[in-house]
Amino acid sequence: MQRDVMEYDVVIVGAGPSGLSTACRIMQLAQEAGQELAVCLVEKGSEIGAHILSGAVIEDRAMNELFPDWKEMGAPLNTAVTGDEVYFLTSDEKSVKTPHWAIPKPMHNDGNYIVSLGNVCRWLGEQAEALGVEIYPGFPAASLIIEDDVVKGVVTGDMGVAEDGSEKDSFMPGMELRAKYTVFAEGCRGHLGKELISRFNLDAGKDPQHYGIGIKELWDIDPSKHQEGLVLHGAGWPLSESNSTGGFFLYHTENNQVVVGLITDLSYSNPHVSPFDEFQRMKHHSCATDTS
Repeated sequence: MQRDVMEYDVVIVGAGPSGLSTACRIMQLAQEAGQELAVCLVEKGSEIGAHILSGAVIEDRAMNELFPDWKEMGAPLNTAVTGDEVYFLTSDEKSVKTPHWAIPKPMHNDGNYIVSLGNVCRWLGEQAEALGVEIYPGFPAASLIIEDDVVKGVVTGDMGVAEDGSEKDSFMPGMELRAKYTVFAEGCRGHLGKELISRFNLDAGKDPQHYGIGIKELWDIDPSKHQEGLVLHGAGWPLSESNSTGGFFLYHTENNQVVVGLITDLSYSNPHVSPFDEFQRMKHHSCATDTS
C-alpha cells in the first residue's frame, strides 16, 4: 500500500503526562541550544486528555523543573493537600486509623496537589503546542516501522475500514511518521510497547510487571462534609475477605467534589472476585460515608 510519509526529528506516541512532558522538554532544550527541531506527537484519543481519567495526588517537583512559573501560567494544580489520613478497614463497619508517625514516608502528601490529570494533560498540550510541537489527536499509532532492526517511526491507523476489514468508500490509509528518534509513551500494556518488549527482549532478566485495576467515581457531596484538600487512603476490607490485595482512596478536591476509588491488584487467585462489586461494598463503609 502506498502511504504518505512525513519526516520528523522526534515522534512521540501518546499524549499522557510523560509524552507531553517529553515533548515540552525536548523543545525547551532545542530553544536553549538555538536549534530547530520538528517534533510530532500522536494521540489515539479524540482530544488531549480524552483517555486520562485519573483523579490523582501529584508532587509538583516535576512541574517545577519543567515550568518553574507554572502557577503564573495557570497550570490546573488548584487544590493543595491540607490533610492526610490512612485507615485499615477490619470489617464492613470497623476501621483503625494509622498514627501519622507510622505512615510510610512515600504516603505523606504534604506539599502535594489533588488534580484532574486530564486537565493537567490538556494544559501541558497547550504548552507543547506553544513551544512548536505538532499534536495530532485522533491518530492512533497502529504499527511500528522497523528497518535493519532499528525503530524508524510508526504508521498511523487506516481510516474508513468496515467491521469485516474491507475498505469503505471513505477509506484513507494511515501515514508513515518517520523520525530519528521515536518515543513510546502509550501507557500500560500498549500494543506497540508489548511488541517492542518481545522483539528486543527488553524484559530479559527483569521482574514481571505488576498490574491492578482501578475503579473511580466523582461525587458531588454536601458542602458541610466537604474538606477541600483532604487525602484519605486505606486497605483491608472488603478485599481481605477474599484474600485479595489493593486499597481505596478518597480525595476532596475543589467545588465540593470527592474523587473516590478502589484499586484491586490483578494477582488475586479467587476467580469469583469482582472488583466492581467490591467497590460497591467499600462505598458503604463508614470511612467513605462519614467523610463524604
